[in-house]
Amino acid sequence: MNLSQARRKPRLAISACLTGMDVRFNAGHKNSELCHELLGEHFDWVPVCPEVAIGLGIPREPIRLVGDPENPTVTGTRDSSADFTAPLRAYGERMADELGDICGYVFMQKSPSCGLERVKVYQDNGYPAAQGARGAYAQAFCASRPDLPVEEEGRLHDPVLRENFISRVYAYADWQQLLREGLSRGALVRFHSRYKYLLMAHNPQAYRSIGKLLGSMTRDDDPQQIGTRYFSQLMQALRRCASRGTHGNVLQHLSGYLRDGLGQADKAELKQVINQYQHGIVPLVVPMTLLKHHLRHHPDPYLMQQAYLQPHPENLGLRNAI
Repeated sequence: MNLSQARRKPRLAISACLTGMDVRFNAGHKNSELCHELLGEHFDWVPVCPEVAIGLGIPREPIRLVGDPENPTVTGTRDSSADFTAPLRAYGERMADELGDICGYVFMQKSPSCGLERVKVYQDNGYPAAQGARGAYAQAFCASRPDLPVEEEGRLHDPVLRENFISRVYAYADWQQLLREGLSRGALVRFHSRYKYLLMAHNPQAYRSIGKLLGSMTRDDDPQQIGTRYFSQLMQALRRCASRGTHGNVLQHLSGYLRDGLGQADKAELKQVINQYQHGIVPLVVPMTLLKHHLRHHPDPYLMQQAYLQPHPENLGLRNAI
């Protein structure tokens, strides 16, 4: 996507306590400076607190997961007879439908309602099971929206996970814009053409299988049906974090397009910088900046459309730390 032409900020749902709202069981919050200060200008936040939404008060008795980690129940910590499982799941399904225009979701970690992974599931002996679970609301929401980019706020402090999540958010937003404009065979092929190298960096195996999916498309195929399969596979593939090795492979591919326009010294410098990146000496922004410099002097229409070159706003600085 050409981010300079983006029509609007992506809307992201977020656990309300992370926005500074006093909705936690103790009438407090878990305000996230990362979401406010780093990400705030780029996204429109949609705060959601499922526990308050299903009628639990502020303050309130804490809740927890109990029983089978594969299918836990949500009860009060003191009143185990109070079962909030069904209301939280129902609200998750409802919000998955109502929040149809969001492009991602940032959840509160460790929460029995909103945690995405490793939430403690307590047993009859009072201790948590070795296996954790997903919060009841998050489980129902994500089951209804399996392609939506989701992440826990705590994990976003990892630069690699943060860059991965935000890349997926903008890819999702780009696809939603394509659907609004109308999906055709040509539009689908052009979309994939823009995302080929981002896909290659994240998941080389999926790059090949998704290419085969589109390559087998005929004039008789419904682009809506193919598009749904395509985008689901793309979003699942992008969940895998790109590595220095896969990024280096893509950088080498892209530099090949500039081969005829560069002199020997420029070629050698670009190759050296890519090698330095692959060996962990410099961050990704260094070879990317040099590649873009050469691309400005030797423009290539195919390269200049690639989402890989700028999958998110440059002033986020996400590739400075990976």
